[in-house]
Amino acid sequence: MTIRELEPKLIWEQFDDITKVPRPSKKEGKIIEWLVAFAQKHGFDYQTDSTGNVVMRKAATPGFEDRPAVILQSHMDMVCEKNSNVEFDFENDPIETYIDGEWVKAKGTTLGADCGIGMAAALAVLLDNSLEHPAIEALFTVDEETGLTGAFGLGEGMLTGKYLVNLDSEDEGELFIGCAGGIDTVATMTYESEELPEDYTFVRLEVGDLLGGHSGDDIDKGRANSNKLLARFLYNAIDKFQVALAEFDGGNLRNAIPREAYAIVGVPSAEVEDFEERYLEFGQMMMEEFKHTEPRMRFAVTDAEAPKHVMSNDDMCYLLLTLVGLPNGVLGMSFAMPGLVETSSNLASVKFDLEKQEIKVTTSQRSSVESAKLYASQHIESVFYLAGFDVEHSDGYPGWAPNPESKLLTESVECYRKLFGTEPKVRAIHAGLECGLFLEKYPHLEMVSFGPTLRGVHSPDERLEISTVDKFWKLLVELLRTIK
Repeated sequence: MTIRELEPKLIWEQFDDITKVPRPSKKEGKIIEWLVAFAQKHGFDYQTDSTGNVVMRKAATPGFEDRPAVILQSHMDMVCEKNSNVEFDFENDPIETYIDGEWVKAKGTTLGADCGIGMAAALAVLLDNSLEHPAIEALFTVDEETGLTGAFGLGEGMLTGKYLVNLDSEDEGELFIGCAGGIDTVATMTYESEELPEDYTFVRLEVGDLLGGHSGDDIDKGRANSNKLLARFLYNAIDKFQVALAEFDGGNLRNAIPREAYAIVGVPSAEVEDFEERYLEFGQMMMEEFKHTEPRMRFAVTDAEAPKHVMSNDDMCYLLLTLVGLPNGVLGMSFAMPGLVETSSNLASVKFDLEKQEIKVTTSQRSSVESAKLYASQHIESVFYLAGFDVEHSDGYPGWAPNPESKLLTESVECYRKLFGTEPKVRAIHAGLECGLFLEKYPHLEMVSFGPTLRGVHSPDERLEISTVDKFWKLLVELLRTIK
Protein backbone atom coordinates (compact mmCIF):
# COMPACT_ATOMS: atom_id res chain seq x y z
CA MET A 1 0.00 0.00 0.00
CA THR A 2 1.15 3.53 -0.79
CA ILE A 3 0.11 6.59 1.18
CA ARG A 4 -2.26 7.60 -1.67
CA GLU A 5 -4.45 4.63 -0.73
CA LEU A 6 -4.88 5.69 2.89
CA GLU A 7 -8.08 7.26 4.18
CA PRO A 8 -9.28 9.97 4.05
CA LYS A 9 -8.02 9.61 0.52
CA LEU A 10 -8.29 13.24 -0.54
CA ILE A 11 -5.95 14.57 2.13
CA TRP A 12 -3.42 11.75 1.65
CA GLU A 13 -3.34 12.34 -2.11
CA GLN A 14 -2.50 16.00 -1.56
CA PHE A 15 0.18 15.09 0.96
CA ASP A 16 1.73 12.58 -1.44
CA ASP A 17 1.85 15.24 -4.16
CA ILE A 18 3.49 17.71 -1.76
CA THR A 19 6.24 15.23 -0.78
CA LYS A 20 7.30 15.10 -4.43
CA VAL A 21 8.05 18.84 -4.54
CA PRO A 22 11.38 20.00 -3.02
CA ARG A 23 10.77 22.76 -0.45
CA PRO A 24 13.76 23.55 1.78
CA SER A 25 13.47 26.65 3.93
CA LYS A 26 14.50 29.78 2.01
CA LYS A 27 14.39 27.79 -1.25
CA GLU A 28 10.65 27.45 -1.74
CA GLY A 29 10.55 28.46 -5.41
CA LYS A 30 9.38 25.04 -6.64
CA ILE A 31 6.58 24.67 -4.11
CA ILE A 32 5.41 28.25 -4.77
CA GLU A 33 5.18 27.43 -8.48
CA TRP A 34 3.35 24.21 -7.66
CA LEU A 35 0.80 26.01 -5.45
CA VAL A 36 0.13 28.68 -8.08
CA ALA A 37 -0.31 25.98 -10.73
CA PHE A 38 -2.69 24.15 -8.36
CA ALA A 39 -4.83 27.29 -7.96
CA GLN A 40 -4.88 27.92 -11.70
CA LYS A 41 -5.72 24.30 -12.53
CA HIS A 42 -8.71 24.21 -10.19
CA GLY A 43 -9.90 27.77 -10.82
CA PHE A 44 -9.30 29.17 -7.34
CA ASP A 45 -8.75 32.87 -6.84
CA TYR A 46 -5.22 33.33 -5.52
CA GLN A 47 -2.77 36.02 -4.50
CA THR A 48 0.96 36.14 -3.83
CA ASP A 49 3.09 38.74 -2.10
CA SER A 50 6.69 39.86 -2.52
CA THR A 51 7.82 37.57 0.31
CA GLY A 52 6.57 34.46 -1.51
CA ASN A 53 3.44 33.71 0.53
CA VAL A 54 0.45 32.31 -1.35
CA VAL A 55 -3.23 32.59 -0.41
CA MET A 56 -6.05 30.77 -2.22
CA ARG A 57 -9.72 31.65 -1.78
CA LYS A 58 -12.92 29.67 -2.05
CA ALA A 59 -16.39 31.19 -1.73
CA ALA A 60 -18.76 30.19 1.04
CA THR A 61 -21.21 27.38 0.32
CA PRO A 62 -24.92 28.32 0.04
CA GLY A 63 -26.34 29.36 3.39
CA PHE A 64 -22.91 30.21 4.84
CA GLU A 65 -22.36 33.53 3.09
CA ASP A 66 -23.04 35.64 6.19
CA ARG A 67 -20.46 33.85 8.35
CA PRO A 68 -16.98 35.32 8.81
CA ALA A 69 -14.26 33.93 6.56
CA VAL A 70 -11.98 31.27 8.05
CA ILE A 71 -8.23 31.30 7.36
CA LEU A 72 -6.56 27.88 7.10
CA GLN A 73 -2.87 28.51 7.66
CA SER A 74 0.19 26.31 7.15
CA HIS A 75 3.80 26.84 6.11
CA MET A 76 5.19 25.45 2.88
CA ASP A 77 8.84 24.91 3.85
CA MET A 78 10.27 21.87 5.63
CA VAL A 79 13.25 21.05 7.82
CA CYS A 80 15.84 19.20 5.74
CA GLU A 81 17.69 16.66 7.89
CA LYS A 82 19.07 13.29 6.84
CA ASN A 83 21.10 10.49 8.29
CA SER A 84 24.81 10.85 7.60
CA ASN A 85 24.90 7.63 5.55
CA VAL A 86 22.08 8.74 3.24
CA GLU A 87 22.70 10.40 -0.13
CA PHE A 88 19.89 12.90 -0.70
CA ASP A 89 19.52 16.28 -2.42
CA PHE A 90 16.71 18.21 -0.71
CA GLU A 91 16.69 20.82 -3.48
CA ASN A 92 15.89 18.28 -6.19
CA ASP A 93 14.90 14.86 -4.82
CA PRO A 94 11.35 13.85 -3.82
CA ILE A 95 10.84 12.55 -0.29
CA GLU A 96 10.58 8.74 -0.27
CA THR A 97 7.66 7.85 1.96
CA TYR A 98 6.63 4.43 3.24
CA ILE A 99 4.14 2.92 5.66
CA ASP A 100 5.53 1.27 8.78
CA GLY A 101 2.66 -0.21 10.77
CA GLU A 102 0.63 2.67 12.17
CA TRP A 103 3.00 5.36 10.91
CA VAL A 104 4.09 7.06 7.70
CA LYS A 105 7.84 7.65 7.56
CA ALA A 106 10.55 8.74 5.10
CA LYS A 107 13.60 6.74 4.06
CA GLY A 108 16.52 8.28 5.96
CA THR A 109 15.27 11.89 5.84
CA THR A 110 12.76 14.17 7.45
CA LEU A 111 9.24 13.42 6.23
CA GLY A 112 8.04 16.99 5.82
CA ALA A 113 4.69 16.29 7.47
CA ASP A 114 5.64 19.40 9.45
CA CYS A 115 3.79 21.21 7.89
CA GLY A 116 3.02 19.24 4.72
CA ILE A 117 0.03 17.50 6.27
CA GLY A 118 -1.39 20.91 7.22
CA MET A 119 -0.96 22.09 3.64
CA ALA A 120 -2.65 18.90 2.42
CA ALA A 121 -5.63 19.48 4.72
CA ALA A 122 -6.13 23.03 3.45
CA LEU A 123 -5.90 21.91 -0.18
CA ALA A 124 -8.34 19.08 0.48
CA VAL A 125 -10.86 21.55 1.92
CA LEU A 126 -10.54 23.64 -1.23
CA LEU A 127 -11.08 20.59 -3.45
CA ASP A 128 -13.94 18.91 -1.58
CA ASN A 129 -17.19 20.40 -2.87
CA SER A 130 -19.27 18.23 -0.55
CA LEU A 131 -18.22 20.28 2.49
CA GLU A 132 -20.24 23.09 4.07
CA HIS A 133 -18.19 26.09 5.11
CA PRO A 134 -17.87 29.89 5.22
CA ALA A 135 -15.53 31.64 2.81
CA ILE A 136 -12.09 30.00 3.00
CA GLU A 137 -8.68 31.68 2.76
CA ALA A 138 -5.92 29.07 2.59
CA LEU A 139 -2.64 30.79 3.48
CA PHE A 140 0.70 29.09 2.77
CA THR A 141 3.73 30.92 4.21
CA VAL A 142 7.41 30.64 3.37
CA ASP A 143 10.41 30.06 5.62
CA GLU A 144 8.64 29.33 8.89
CA GLU A 145 11.39 27.00 10.04
CA THR A 146 14.42 29.30 9.81
CA GLY A 147 13.08 32.76 10.53
CA LEU A 148 9.30 33.05 10.11
CA THR A 149 10.10 35.20 7.11
CA GLY A 150 6.70 34.66 5.53
CA ALA A 151 4.77 35.71 8.61
CA PHE A 152 7.03 38.75 9.12
CA GLY A 153 6.62 39.81 5.51
CA LEU A 154 2.95 38.99 5.00
CA GLY A 155 1.64 41.43 2.40
CA GLU A 156 -1.14 43.95 2.89
CA GLY A 157 -4.61 42.70 2.04
CA MET A 158 -3.69 39.03 2.01
CA LEU A 159 -6.23 38.14 4.72
CA THR A 160 -9.79 39.23 5.46
CA GLY A 161 -10.99 36.46 7.77
CA LYS A 162 -11.93 36.72 11.45
CA TYR A 163 -10.91 33.21 12.50
CA LEU A 164 -7.54 31.57 11.83
CA VAL A 165 -6.94 27.84 12.18
CA ASN A 166 -3.23 27.08 12.29
CA LEU A 167 -2.62 23.55 10.96
CA ASP A 168 0.92 23.19 12.33
CA SER A 169 0.43 21.29 15.60
CA GLU A 170 1.68 17.79 16.33
CA ASP A 171 -0.52 16.21 19.01
CA GLU A 172 -3.98 14.93 18.13
CA GLY A 173 -6.45 15.55 20.93
CA GLU A 174 -4.81 18.82 21.92
CA LEU A 175 -5.90 22.33 20.99
CA PHE A 176 -3.22 24.98 21.21
CA ILE A 177 -3.99 28.59 22.05
CA GLY A 178 -0.51 29.98 22.77
CA CYS A 179 3.16 29.53 21.89
CA ALA A 180 6.62 30.72 22.81
CA GLY A 181 8.49 33.55 21.16
CA GLY A 182 12.06 33.05 20.05
CA ILE A 183 15.37 34.67 19.20
CA ASP A 184 18.65 33.36 17.75
CA THR A 185 22.02 34.24 19.23
CA VAL A 186 24.88 33.61 16.81
CA ALA A 187 28.55 34.02 17.73
CA THR A 188 31.68 34.03 15.58
CA MET A 189 35.34 33.96 16.47
CA THR A 190 38.47 34.09 14.34
CA TYR A 191 41.14 31.83 15.75
CA GLU A 192 44.92 31.75 15.53
CA SER A 193 46.53 28.66 14.07
CA GLU A 194 49.70 26.83 14.98
CA GLU A 195 52.02 24.47 13.18
CA LEU A 196 51.37 20.80 13.75
CA PRO A 197 53.10 19.59 16.91
CA GLU A 198 55.80 17.00 16.40
CA ASP A 199 55.11 13.31 16.88
CA TYR A 200 51.33 13.71 17.10
CA THR A 201 48.70 11.29 15.83
CA PHE A 202 45.31 12.59 14.69
CA VAL A 203 41.98 10.86 15.12
CA ARG A 204 38.35 11.61 14.36
CA LEU A 205 36.02 11.50 17.36
CA GLU A 206 32.34 10.98 16.58
CA VAL A 207 29.12 10.96 18.53
CA GLY A 208 25.94 10.11 16.66
CA ASP A 209 22.59 8.34 16.43
CA LEU A 210 21.06 10.65 19.02
CA LEU A 211 17.32 11.26 18.84
CA GLY A 212 17.61 15.01 18.34
CA GLY A 213 14.20 16.46 17.58
CA HIS A 214 12.44 19.81 17.75
CA SER A 215 14.30 22.36 19.86
CA GLY A 216 11.01 23.60 21.29
CA ASP A 217 8.68 20.64 21.46
CA ASP A 218 11.35 18.10 22.53
CA ILE A 219 13.63 20.28 24.67
CA ASP A 220 12.16 18.89 27.92
CA LYS A 221 12.55 15.23 27.00
CA GLY A 222 16.06 14.87 28.43
CA ARG A 223 17.76 14.17 25.12
CA ALA A 224 21.49 14.61 24.70
CA ASN A 225 23.06 17.41 22.65
CA SER A 226 25.90 16.09 20.47
CA ASN A 227 27.84 19.37 20.68
CA LYS A 228 27.69 19.31 24.45
CA LEU A 229 28.84 15.68 24.68
CA LEU A 230 31.87 16.17 22.45
CA ALA A 231 32.89 19.41 24.16
CA ARG A 232 32.49 17.76 27.54
CA PHE A 233 34.98 15.03 26.69
CA LEU A 234 37.52 17.40 25.15
CA TYR A 235 37.25 19.76 28.12
CA ASN A 236 38.33 16.90 30.40
CA ALA A 237 41.07 15.77 28.01
CA ILE A 238 42.85 19.13 27.52
CA ASP A 239 45.37 18.83 30.32
CA LYS A 240 45.85 15.08 30.52
CA PHE A 241 46.55 14.54 26.82
CA GLN A 242 47.80 17.90 25.53
CA VAL A 243 45.08 17.84 22.91
CA ALA A 244 45.49 19.73 19.64
CA LEU A 245 42.16 20.62 17.99
CA ALA A 246 41.93 20.99 14.23
CA GLU A 247 38.16 20.94 13.64
CA PHE A 248 34.84 20.67 15.46
CA ASP A 249 31.55 20.21 13.63
CA GLY A 250 28.13 19.44 15.07
CA GLY A 251 24.46 20.09 14.34
CA ASN A 252 22.91 21.93 11.42
CA LEU A 253 19.65 23.74 12.08
CA ARG A 254 18.86 26.35 14.72
CA ASN A 255 15.55 24.69 15.58
CA ALA A 256 16.79 21.10 15.82
CA ILE A 257 18.53 19.47 18.78
CA PRO A 258 21.86 18.32 17.27
CA ARG A 259 22.12 14.57 16.75
CA GLU A 260 25.70 14.22 15.45
CA ALA A 261 29.09 15.84 15.98
CA TYR A 262 32.72 15.12 15.20
CA ALA A 263 36.12 16.58 16.01
CA ILE A 264 39.55 16.13 14.45
CA VAL A 265 42.08 16.09 17.27
CA GLY A 266 45.70 15.20 17.78
CA VAL A 267 47.50 13.79 20.80
CA PRO A 268 51.10 12.67 21.37
CA SER A 269 51.56 9.44 19.42
CA ALA A 270 52.67 7.57 22.52
CA GLU A 271 49.34 8.35 24.19
CA VAL A 272 46.91 7.82 21.33
CA GLU A 273 45.86 4.34 22.42
CA ASP A 274 45.09 5.56 25.93
CA PHE A 275 43.24 8.56 24.47
CA GLU A 276 41.03 6.37 22.29
CA GLU A 277 40.23 4.07 25.20
CA ARG A 278 39.30 7.04 27.36
CA TYR A 279 36.96 8.33 24.69
CA LEU A 280 35.16 5.02 24.36
CA GLU A 281 34.96 4.76 28.16
CA PHE A 282 33.44 8.23 28.19
CA GLY A 283 30.94 6.99 25.61
CA GLN A 284 29.94 4.11 27.86
CA MET A 285 29.49 6.53 30.74
CA MET A 286 27.25 8.77 28.60
CA MET A 287 25.21 5.78 27.46
CA GLU A 288 24.56 4.99 31.10
CA GLU A 289 23.80 8.63 31.91
CA PHE A 290 21.28 8.92 29.07
CA LYS A 291 20.02 5.32 29.04
CA HIS A 292 16.42 6.41 29.57
CA THR A 293 16.35 8.97 26.74
CA GLU A 294 18.98 7.96 24.15
CA PRO A 295 18.63 4.26 23.24
CA ARG A 296 20.83 4.41 20.12
CA MET A 297 23.68 6.68 21.22
CA ARG A 298 26.91 5.84 19.40
CA PHE A 299 30.55 6.83 20.00
CA ALA A 300 33.35 6.04 17.55
CA VAL A 301 37.00 6.91 17.00
CA THR A 302 38.84 6.41 13.70
CA ASP A 303 42.16 7.41 12.17
CA ALA A 304 42.35 10.85 10.56
CA GLU A 305 44.82 12.51 8.22
CA ALA A 306 47.07 15.15 9.72
CA PRO A 307 45.50 18.59 9.06
CA LYS A 308 47.28 21.65 7.66
CA HIS A 309 47.25 23.35 11.05
CA VAL A 310 45.61 23.27 14.48
CA MET A 311 44.04 25.91 16.68
CA SER A 312 46.26 27.79 19.06
CA ASN A 313 46.05 26.34 22.54
CA ASP A 314 44.50 29.53 23.94
CA ASP A 315 41.76 29.69 21.32
CA MET A 316 41.01 25.99 21.72
CA CYS A 317 40.57 26.51 25.45
CA TYR A 318 38.29 29.52 24.86
CA LEU A 319 36.13 27.48 22.49
CA LEU A 320 35.79 24.44 24.72
CA LEU A 321 35.17 26.51 27.84
CA THR A 322 32.43 28.33 25.92
CA LEU A 323 30.75 25.17 24.65
CA VAL A 324 30.80 23.61 28.10
CA GLY A 325 29.63 26.82 29.79
CA LEU A 326 26.73 27.70 27.47
CA PRO A 327 23.33 27.02 29.06
CA ASN A 328 21.42 24.40 27.12
CA GLY A 329 18.01 22.81 27.53
CA VAL A 330 15.19 23.88 29.84
CA LEU A 331 15.99 27.12 31.68
CA GLY A 332 12.64 27.57 33.41
CA MET A 333 9.14 26.07 33.72
CA SER A 334 5.89 28.03 33.59
CA PHE A 335 3.95 28.76 36.76
CA ALA A 336 1.04 30.10 34.70
CA MET A 337 0.52 26.78 32.86
CA PRO A 338 1.93 23.86 34.91
CA GLY A 339 3.90 21.41 32.81
CA LEU A 340 4.76 23.96 30.11
CA VAL A 341 8.38 24.85 29.47
CA GLU A 342 8.62 28.62 29.80
CA THR A 343 12.21 29.31 28.74
CA SER A 344 14.91 27.26 27.00
CA SER A 345 18.06 27.44 24.91
CA ASN A 346 19.46 25.13 22.25
CA LEU A 347 23.16 24.90 21.35
CA ALA A 348 22.23 24.17 17.77
CA SER A 349 25.42 24.05 15.72
CA VAL A 350 29.18 24.54 15.74
CA LYS A 351 30.86 25.10 12.38
CA PHE A 352 34.49 25.68 11.40
CA ASP A 353 35.53 27.59 8.28
CA LEU A 354 39.05 26.23 7.85
CA GLU A 355 39.99 28.69 5.11
CA LYS A 356 38.93 31.79 7.07
CA GLN A 357 39.98 30.23 10.39
CA GLU A 358 36.58 31.18 11.76
CA ILE A 359 34.17 29.43 14.12
CA LYS A 360 30.42 30.02 14.04
CA VAL A 361 28.22 28.88 16.92
CA THR A 362 24.44 29.09 16.52
CA THR A 363 22.06 29.00 19.46
CA SER A 364 18.31 29.56 19.79
CA GLN A 365 16.34 30.81 22.80
CA ARG A 366 12.59 30.48 23.36
CA SER A 367 10.21 31.76 26.01
CA SER A 368 6.52 32.42 26.48
CA VAL A 369 7.53 35.48 28.56
CA GLU A 370 9.10 38.26 26.48
CA SER A 371 11.37 39.55 29.27
CA ALA A 372 12.59 36.01 30.01
CA LYS A 373 13.36 35.49 26.31
CA LEU A 374 15.49 38.63 26.32
CA TYR A 375 17.30 37.60 29.50
CA ALA A 376 18.02 34.12 28.11
CA SER A 377 19.63 35.66 25.03
CA GLN A 378 21.70 37.94 27.27
CA HIS A 379 22.70 34.92 29.35
CA ILE A 380 24.05 33.22 26.23
CA GLU A 381 25.58 36.44 24.92
CA SER A 382 27.55 37.03 28.13
CA VAL A 383 29.25 33.63 27.92
CA PHE A 384 30.29 34.30 24.33
CA TYR A 385 31.61 37.77 25.16
CA LEU A 386 33.76 36.43 27.99
CA ALA A 387 35.48 34.15 25.47
CA GLY A 388 36.05 36.92 22.90
CA PHE A 389 33.33 36.01 20.39
CA ASP A 390 31.46 38.56 18.30
CA VAL A 391 27.73 38.18 18.93
CA GLU A 392 24.64 38.95 16.85
CA HIS A 393 20.96 38.42 17.61
CA SER A 394 18.17 37.81 15.14
CA ASP A 395 15.17 40.10 15.18
CA GLY A 396 13.27 37.42 17.06
CA TYR A 397 9.55 36.81 16.96
CA PRO A 398 6.78 37.30 19.53
CA GLY A 399 4.92 34.65 21.42
CA TRP A 400 1.19 34.09 21.11
CA ALA A 401 -0.63 34.98 24.32
CA PRO A 402 -3.50 32.57 25.10
CA ASN A 403 -7.09 33.79 24.82
CA PRO A 404 -9.20 31.20 26.70
CA GLU A 405 -12.37 33.26 26.06
CA SER A 406 -12.09 32.86 22.28
CA LYS A 407 -15.30 31.90 20.46
CA LEU A 408 -13.21 29.83 18.05
CA LEU A 409 -11.73 27.85 20.96
CA THR A 410 -15.19 27.24 22.46
CA GLU A 411 -16.46 25.95 19.12
CA SER A 412 -13.37 23.76 18.62
CA VAL A 413 -13.76 22.15 22.04
CA GLU A 414 -17.46 21.51 21.43
CA CYS A 415 -16.78 19.98 18.00
CA TYR A 416 -14.13 17.65 19.43
CA ARG A 417 -16.36 16.61 22.31
CA LYS A 418 -19.28 15.89 19.96
CA LEU A 419 -17.20 13.95 17.44
CA PHE A 420 -15.11 11.81 19.76
CA GLY A 421 -16.94 11.76 23.08
CA THR A 422 -14.00 13.06 25.06
CA GLU A 423 -12.58 16.37 26.17
CA PRO A 424 -9.57 17.75 24.24
CA LYS A 425 -6.63 19.20 26.12
CA VAL A 426 -6.31 22.97 25.77
CA ARG A 427 -2.75 24.15 26.17
CA ALA A 428 0.10 26.31 24.98
CA ILE A 429 3.20 25.00 23.25
CA HIS A 430 6.87 25.81 23.76
CA ALA A 431 7.55 25.58 20.04
CA GLY A 432 7.16 28.71 17.94
CA LEU A 433 4.16 29.24 15.70
CA GLU A 434 3.46 32.09 13.31
CA CYS A 435 0.30 33.08 15.18
CA GLY A 436 1.94 35.81 17.27
CA LEU A 437 3.04 37.63 14.14
CA PHE A 438 -0.38 37.32 12.53
CA LEU A 439 -1.91 38.82 15.66
CA GLU A 440 0.40 41.83 15.38
CA LYS A 441 -0.81 42.50 11.82
CA TYR A 442 -4.47 41.52 12.40
CA PRO A 443 -5.30 42.18 16.08
CA HIS A 444 -8.94 41.13 15.62
CA LEU A 445 -8.06 37.51 14.82
CA GLU A 446 -9.21 34.62 16.97
CA MET A 447 -6.88 31.65 16.54
CA VAL A 448 -6.54 28.01 17.42
CA SER A 449 -4.01 25.41 16.32
CA PHE A 450 -4.44 21.66 15.95
CA GLY A 451 -3.18 18.77 13.88
CA PRO A 452 -2.55 15.02 13.76
CA THR A 453 0.13 13.30 15.82
CA LEU A 454 3.72 13.73 14.64
CA ARG A 455 6.80 12.41 16.38
CA GLY A 456 10.53 12.94 15.77
CA VAL A 457 9.99 16.18 13.85
CA HIS A 458 13.09 18.02 12.62
CA SER A 459 14.94 14.69 12.46
CA PRO A 460 15.03 11.67 10.12
CA ASP A 461 12.90 9.89 12.74
CA GLU A 462 9.94 12.13 11.82
CA ARG A 463 6.76 10.08 11.53
CA LEU A 464 3.05 10.72 11.12
CA GLU A 465 0.46 8.57 12.91
CA ILE A 466 -2.01 7.40 10.27
CA SER A 467 -5.10 7.02 12.44
CA THR A 468 -4.87 10.58 13.75
CA VAL A 469 -5.08 12.11 10.28
CA ASP A 470 -8.70 10.97 9.99
CA LYS A 471 -9.56 12.58 13.35
CA PHE A 472 -7.72 15.76 12.35
CA TRP A 473 -9.73 15.92 9.12
CA LYS A 474 -13.08 15.26 10.80
CA LEU A 475 -12.44 17.98 13.39
CA LEU A 476 -11.50 20.51 10.72
CA VAL A 477 -14.53 19.71 8.59
CA GLU A 478 -16.93 19.87 11.55
CA LEU A 479 -15.47 23.15 12.81
CA LEU A 480 -15.90 24.75 9.39
CA ARG A 481 -19.51 23.54 9.30
CA THR A 482 -20.44 24.85 12.74
CA ILE A 483 -18.41 28.05 13.33
CA LYS A 484 -20.68 31.12 13.31
